[in-house]
Amino acid sequence: MISMKKMNIFYAVLYISIMLYDAVWCTPATLTLHRAIPLKDRIEMSQLRAHDRARHGRVLQSVNGVVDFPVSGSFNPYRVGLYYTKVQLGSPAQDFNVQIDTGSDVLWVGCTGCSGCPGTTGLQDIQLNAFNPSNSASASVISCSDKRCGMGAQYSDTLCDNSNNCAYQFQYGDGSGTQGYYVSDMLHLDSIVGNTKSSNSSAKIIFGCSVSQSGDLTKTDRAVDGIFGFGQQSMSVVSQLSSQRVTPAAFSHCLRGDDNGGGILVLGSIVEPGIVYTPLVPSMPHYNLNLQSIAVNGQKLAIDSSVFTTSSSAGTIIDSGTTLAYLAEGAYDPFVNAISSAVSQSVRPLLSRGNSCYLITSSVDDVFPQVSLNFAGGASMVLKPQDYLLEQNSIAGAEVWCMGFQKLDGQSMTILGDLVLKDKIVVYDLANQRVGWVNYDCSQSVNVSTSTGSNSNTYVNTGQISNSISSRLTYINLLLPVLLMLPSLMFM
Repeated sequence: MISMKKMNIFYAVLYISIMLYDAVWCTPATLTLHRAIPLKDRIEMSQLRAHDRARHGRVLQSVNGVVDFPVSGSFNPYRVGLYYTKVQLGSPAQDFNVQIDTGSDVLWVGCTGCSGCPGTTGLQDIQLNAFNPSNSASASVISCSDKRCGMGAQYSDTLCDNSNNCAYQFQYGDGSGTQGYYVSDMLHLDSIVGNTKSSNSSAKIIFGCSVSQSGDLTKTDRAVDGIFGFGQQSMSVVSQLSSQRVTPAAFSHCLRGDDNGGGILVLGSIVEPGIVYTPLVPSMPHYNLNLQSIAVNGQKLAIDSSVFTTSSSAGTIIDSGTTLAYLAEGAYDPFVNAISSAVSQSVRPLLSRGNSCYLITSSVDDVFPQVSLNFAGGASMVLKPQDYLLEQNSIAGAEVWCMGFQKLDGQSMTILGDLVLKDKIVVYDLANQRVGWVNYDCSQSVNVSTSTGSNSNTYVNTGQISNSISSRLTYINLLLPVLLMLPSLMFM
């Protein structure tokens, strides 16, 4: 028979193990320890061990992995021209395909009765859906008097509709727009631990319910259900989940640039040797970076540094919602002239609808120079020819490559879109206010850290499930020795 003293030791150690789990995984919780087996009852040791095994199994299975989103689409404007992911909203969960957009902050989807929302799409393998708050058991419309409506107060477009709902009106750079109201409902999260994928977690978030769309958003050829804004303002899903301590204040993507497209999108920081970081410009609404200079073949271009100065209407922005890339007017001509000069002996230049193009008969990698975008903190983004050129067609067996960087006439804004971001790991470390990157084959697996501290928890093969073994050892190495001590402690 087990004495009360020994049982007390057992439960004390078990309590410590739970506390270790909570401390390592940084999950806020209030734990109350109850005795599942009353001390007055006599039980067989085999029953106790069976109870322990079940309890330990529950503890280990409760480890949360990396939140992982599937990625579809491609940068190529002649194929898709955007990257999108699938989110599950509501109770019961409903699938919505939404564009991945680091240039905006709000997740929104088209809702039932939306005016101008496309009902069909030319994109393969997806079907458009409309969200109906009335059909979700967990949905609630945010009223103007709700304090959560204040999360959107930073947007000048936030307003109240005729039903006193907390509403929004967004206008995008291409002239398209959407309006609607905010809803609170469940976002269902897929997580990966090692080579295992789980869909057993969810969190309540606020997102937009679109009732009207205009401009390019109404077109059906590449229509999706909405836009997933990954900005850093308080209404973004990344900010909402991190404030709830559901996920870290970081996310990463690796967008494939080949014909298959797709890639990796995770909440957390991808860990890879060679990643360089540059600080975010503080107090800016977008992911603004301090671009300091541009070099072609290692030669710094003669561009006045004031061209890259950041302000409310100038500077350099990373934006996955932009297909191509755009240079400030003062930087565009020096850049194109340097490229053209570097290849003048190997290609035939031509103009196509005002765009600088080149007719080549050999590999683009053998002809065109490497370009370096140099940022504050000594971080350089190295661009291959495919990162600033776009293949258009062929003429008499020769390939036509055109300048993918475009000029923003009369503006001092530089926008790095999917053309530049593809084939790179890009990490948005919001906790430390920095962005990092490294060139990478995005068809490969990655390691992801779920912590921004020094004791990070790293998971293997996020986004690309394989037979590799998980490296989630931080918690297990701490907990298992304690669990293995339990049988011996029972007989002390």
